[in-house]
Amino acid sequence: MKKMIYGVDLGWATQLEAQGFRWLNEDGEETEILAASKDLGVNAVRLRIFVNPPAEAFWQKQEDETCMLGFCDAKGVLEMSKRIKESGMKLMVGFHYSDHFADPEHQDIPSEWMNDSDGQLETRIYEHTKEVLRLLAEHGAEPDWVQVGNEINNGILWPKGNLKEAPKQLVRFLNAGYDAVKEVCPKAQVITHMASVLSDELCLPFLDNFFAENGKTDLLGFSYYPYWEKFESDKDRLSQKLKEYTKRYHKPTMIVEVGGPDYDAESTYKAVADCVGAVKEQDGQEECGVFYWEPEVTAQILPDRYPLGAAKLVGEKTLQYNKALQAYRDDRRDQVRNL
Repeated sequence: MKKMIYGVDLGWATQLEAQGFRWLNEDGEETEILAASKDLGVNAVRLRIFVNPPAEAFWQKQEDETCMLGFCDAKGVLEMSKRIKESGMKLMVGFHYSDHFADPEHQDIPSEWMNDSDGQLETRIYEHTKEVLRLLAEHGAEPDWVQVGNEINNGILWPKGNLKEAPKQLVRFLNAGYDAVKEVCPKAQVITHMASVLSDELCLPFLDNFFAENGKTDLLGFSYYPYWEKFESDKDRLSQKLKEYTKRYHKPTMIVEVGGPDYDAESTYKAVADCVGAVKEQDGQEECGVFYWEPEVTAQILPDRYPLGAAKLVGEKTLQYNKALQAYRDDRRDQVRNL
């Protein structure tokens, strides 16, 4: 039987705790966020790391859009990582190589790195990755997986590592991160993370170039957001696409981000269950994983009203998970019944 990783990204949790938010379990009793997650079958947590994020932990993404970043500097990630490891759960750390969120539309060079040459940026990536991981390892919080970049379909550190403008340099940047991971945490699995798992147009150009240029990775991780891309969740379609990636690139796959609208817990439950079912159908993988991105929130409490949390506001600064993550617990129960 495959080993299943039922994960959540909790990058906002400690900032919310500092703002006075609390969580209730299913019985309506106050509990700690990791305990509330474990009650629903979660056995792994994903965190992100920024290079030099704003001290206030907010990013003015656009004139009319403010994003909460979470306490995602090295110190903040260390403190949460220790809690995760003490809780008995596994840990994934994702490097954004930016001072704020990196994604297919934003891959901004950190302010302190702005005037560096290509070679200097390679060194920056290597040293930053090594420094953070060494800090975690020294405190007993060594990650089980490390993402080198976040949703990097179009590259990182634009324009220096843009896929179209600098495809070879892009891979050198990523390999610098890989080498740093293996030096400090040799047992950690390195993940290369793509957005839009179902889109050949958005994934294949990067992946073809990456492997043609001898890119180094252990796993391919993907984001799955039916809500943003306006399609109905489909387990069979997702499963087939993951199999195609494995056949083409000879790497196992994982869903490292999934989410659905917090106001429609039923459809979000289905999307999560579809991801779990799809990864379990992959051949040659002893370990399969799915991570929900920031389920501990609801749009009501966020400055940008991000709608894909998996919680509900049940009182003043009081949150409770909705049904969506029960897909994890239900799958675990099915496994036990089938033994």
